[in-house]
Amino acid sequence: MRIAIFISIFLAIHLLANFYIGLRAWQSLEYVSSIRPYFVAGFVLIVFSYVIGELLEWKAPSLLSDVLIWIGAFWFAYMAYFLLSLWIIDLVRLVQHFTHVLPSPTPGDYVRFKLFGGLTLVAFLTIIMIIGNYNATHIRTKSLSIAVDKPSVHDSLRIVAMSDMHLGTIIGRSRLRTMIDSVNALKPDIVLLLGDEIDGNPNPVIAAGLGELFDTIRSTYGVYSITGNHEYIGNADRSVEYLGEHHVHWLRDSSFEVEGVILVGREDRSMRKPDGKGRKEIGEVMQGVDLSKPVIMMDHQPFHLEEAEQAGVDLQLSGHTHHAQIWPFNYITQAVYELSWGYKMRGKTHYYVSCGVGTWGPPVRIGSYSEILEITMKFRH
Repeated sequence: MRIAIFISIFLAIHLLANFYIGLRAWQSLEYVSSIRPYFVAGFVLIVFSYVIGELLEWKAPSLLSDVLIWIGAFWFAYMAYFLLSLWIIDLVRLVQHFTHVLPSPTPGDYVRFKLFGGLTLVAFLTIIMIIGNYNATHIRTKSLSIAVDKPSVHDSLRIVAMSDMHLGTIIGRSRLRTMIDSVNALKPDIVLLLGDEIDGNPNPVIAAGLGELFDTIRSTYGVYSITGNHEYIGNADRSVEYLGEHHVHWLRDSSFEVEGVILVGREDRSMRKPDGKGRKEIGEVMQGVDLSKPVIMMDHQPFHLEEAEQAGVDLQLSGHTHHAQIWPFNYITQAVYELSWGYKMRGKTHYYVSCGVGTWGPPVRIGSYSEILEITMKFRH
């Protein structure tokens, strides 16, 4: 029901936004009306390409579904910036209507301005998309060193963490290989995956055999993962089972000790059991955990950070936010989350929220970049 409500709201906003963009584009073609029928056909195809592609992919993945998903994914980013641009243009027009501060163009100048302005806007946004795609596909390493006043088997632990891989049609074999090469180059003691490993539908991931690439991760003490909301948009149990066959150890409201360090993995907040109940409370998950040892908790969505502090967790790692992925929507995530991206400390608890190594929807990042975390956790001698 929650997913159905989310999809309904998403589609409603998507349709309203595109109606506004399409209407304004139609108006700009007033003096080249012969183009209008072709524009409408092409625009409708672009607007619905992602939805059609996803539906086809659930039935049977194909080249057609891939192409439609790619077109629709990029259109999400274009749509956002077209919408912002049109709002600014309409604001200027409103001010001009009441103030007449700008010179009034002749009819001929007005026609040329509309066509030239439209083409310029498309060209400018295309440059933005190219830059955004570069930010999305070129991974940076965020290095962090923290000290925990607890003893462990070793003096320190090198943690490499990734969040929001979103493996599927958009992020496939090539991107995953780049991610894993980046991880292996850091020579991790342990690798942590912070949720949304699979972008909903696991079928494209399984069909492409992406699991075999996880077998190539070189980690001294293994690879551990938690679920994210996108695992539950798709088939979470099948996703967990598939990656589990390729040496990914899942922590689902459970804990596990690795070389004197306790790993705690929480189910995603969106998880619902057949009886309608959600994930365990943090007290249940932490029951029996030895707090004299360093504790790392993985929780995909960074809500209620105070809970980890109160439970005695030393380091919480999260993702989910993407830092909105596209500026200026990061101001929304900053308002929703106590920590939208980056490092924070509360009491003796360290927090890091990753903006993610992958992308959802458009393969574009404006105002952020794809990152992998390298955390050196130092312990008391």
